[in-house]
Amino acid sequence: LGYEQYAAIWQRPGSAIWAQDNTGFAIEPLHRGFIFSTPMEINLVAEGKARRVIYDPALFDFGKLAVPKNLGDIGFSGFRVLAQGQGGFSTLAIFQGASFFRAVAPSQTLGTMARAMSIKTADPRGEEFPTFRTVWIERPTLAAGALVIHALIGSESVTGAYHFTLRPGEATIIDTECALFARAAVDNLGLATMSATHLSGPIDERRNDDLRPSVSEVSGLQILTGKGEWLWRPVANRDTLQISTFVDENPRGFGFLQRDRNFDHYQDDDQHFETRPSLWIEPIGDWSAGGLQLVEIPSDSEVNSNIIGFWKPKQLLAAGSETFFAYRQFWCWTPPAQPPLAIATQSRSGRVSSSKRRRFMVEFGGEILRLRQNAETIKPNLNASPGSITALRTFTSADKKSCRILFELDFGNEAFSELRLVMEAAGKPISETWLYRWTL
Repeated sequence: LGYEQYAAIWQRPGSAIWAQDNTGFAIEPLHRGFIFSTPMEINLVAEGKARRVIYDPALFDFGKLAVPKNLGDIGFSGFRVLAQGQGGFSTLAIFQGASFFRAVAPSQTLGTMARAMSIKTADPRGEEFPTFRTVWIERPTLAAGALVIHALIGSESVTGAYHFTLRPGEATIIDTECALFARAAVDNLGLATMSATHLSGPIDERRNDDLRPSVSEVSGLQILTGKGEWLWRPVANRDTLQISTFVDENPRGFGFLQRDRNFDHYQDDDQHFETRPSLWIEPIGDWSAGGLQLVEIPSDSEVNSNIIGFWKPKQLLAAGSETFFAYRQFWCWTPPAQPPLAIATQSRSGRVSSSKRRRFMVEFGGEILRLRQNAETIKPNLNASPGSITALRTFTSADKKSCRILFELDFGNEAFSELRLVMEAAGKPISETWLYRWTL
């Protein structure tokens, strides 16, 4: 099926599993077709017994599609989780396509995707896509307020068992536990993988030939390191593939955040990028040494998830080995963990008269900037490697709780530069650390 044919298939009203049972949740099995051709076996668990959901074309409205007779049990491509609220049922999460899934908080639209894991992402050897083969969904109760899903995942190199617990609320929380078993040696594993679309934004407007000011469902990657440092890295649509690794040990949290919630900055009445979720990950237990890896893939289409982030363990998976990880996902408007510092609210870039320079503006905002003593002593600690910084200026407004830093990067004959900026007052950081890789 092509996209339009597949999009014409609708779940018939009232056919969702448990919709009439007052459990707080309902399940809609999703049809196969288009890019979602791989079958996923769906089982329902009640009173200790599992029952497989059998495909029935009567569950679906096919519109004008001609449906062959005697299709048989062709299975499903995944499932949608609905949560019951005051206005009835609404989408909470979707598990569909390889090991991909999405979730939303109330009043949000689907955006950033999660993956159970990723293997050899941006690797010259070619990426491997583990797939949810079978899921078991436990019948929920209204009192529990949670939905439990068990899943088996498999690929050429790794197989695994996953346990998801979904809890709706102001943020949708998904607790994730996994046991991974390596069939072969794996030297490029990604955990808690996230992917999102970023076509254009204020820091890379030179790529934008679009009537919309910005086309983006993620502003950047935030990291709370194991040592307690807050990092912010804006994402960009690059001209060439870029891979950045932020080395760490036992990270406290990380995620793709959508910080810009202003409709006027997107001007899109269909996509509503300002309502896309932020996804914040909190590791549970010992994650040891590794690094947050950010992959930025050139893209000219907003249907591509060209920004990918994941935790890459330093310890490789040996063939025959077992490993266990656990983490909590927050699909939210604002992450539960917030820097007690000023945060970067804008990151902009533009050309100057010299072909060897690039101009930047970074704006920080926060209550800490309201303090007059900070406003009077604030100084930017800014470094570029390689390259040098010129025309540095600082504009601070205690009334607006903001500080804007303007500077030019003199890159000379270099093709890239790593920028690092943190605001300080009396020699102490008062902002998160802003990082960016400029490329020619």
